[in-house]
Order: sequence, then C-alpha cells, then structure tokens
Amino acid sequence: MRVLKTICFDYSTREDRVLTAINAGKADAWSCWLTRRLALVLLDRAANLLANTSSLAQRAPAGVRGELIAFEREAAMAKTAKAMSRTPAEVPQRSGTVAELAERIIISRRGDKFQVELRGETGGGAAASVTRAELQRVLQMLQIEVAKGNWLGLPTKSQATTATEEAAPKPARH
Repeated sequence: MRVLKTICFDYSTREDRVLTAINAGKADAWSCWLTRRLALVLLDRAANLLANTSSLAQRAPAGVRGELIAFEREAAMAKTAKAMSRTPAEVPQRSGTVAELAERIIISRRGDKFQVELRGETGGGAAASVTRAELQRVLQMLQIEVAKGNWLGLPTKSQATTATEEAAPKPARH
C-alpha cells in the first residue's frame, strides 16, 4: 500500500466518475475511479464522522452545532490553504489511463488524527494519517468535483431558469 502524500480529484464527464490521483506524477503514483455511489456515501459518512467527533460541537448547545461545524470547516480551509497547489491538466489525464475502480474507502479515527485508506478492485491502494483540517480539505476538494457531475441533485443554471419559468403564472384566456 502506497503512502498518500498528495491527492487530486478530477471529474470526468466521459466516465461520469471522479478520478482520484494519488501522488500524481511521482514514482509511487496510483489512481482510482470513484463512482457516484461511493463518492456520495463517502461525503455523507465522513461529514457525520467529523460532526460526531468535533469536540467543539459536542460542547455546544444543540441549536448552534451546525454553525460551529461550518465554522470549523471554514477554519480548516484557511489553515490548509497554503498546502494547495494547482495540478497541471495533463497529470490527471495520464493517471486516468491506468486508474482502477475504487472498491473501498475506510476512514477511522486514531486519536487526534484520522486514518484514510483507499483500496482498488485489483489490489492497489494508498493510505495516510491526516489531521482533521486536512480531512476536511480533501472532502471539500471531492465535493467540488462531485458538484461538477451534478450528483447532489442541485439544479444547473439552465434547469433553475426553466423551473422559474414554469413556476411563473401562465396567461389564461377566457
């Protein structure tokens, strides 16, 4: 199993999947495809794990927990912003030609860190121990790519316009 040092996601309209490139462009590179089902389950369960393990949210009254979790996520984005870099477009494209289908993703809490493991159907994989802020950053990156595929069921701009037009009163003749 490779040690996950860098990760990048890239939604492919052709595949309707998210390419996950681990250590892209390096000797220990590995990549896998995340299906819609796996990506959505990952985002949902990881969000629940982060919410349930937040010491800040656990100490707060129930009415403000959601706001505190959002604040914690924004703080994580600020804290990890310097670690972000732009991946050249050709790197994920090369990774996609050798990517295997992701079979399992495991996230477990290990003290104040989280162990993240990705495993492919042909035995490849990568793992890392990450901080809470790093995990939130990775999930945010994945969420951006999932949104490109409209997997969350949010209307696209053209669908929103059509829905607004349909909701408007229609002229009637008597």
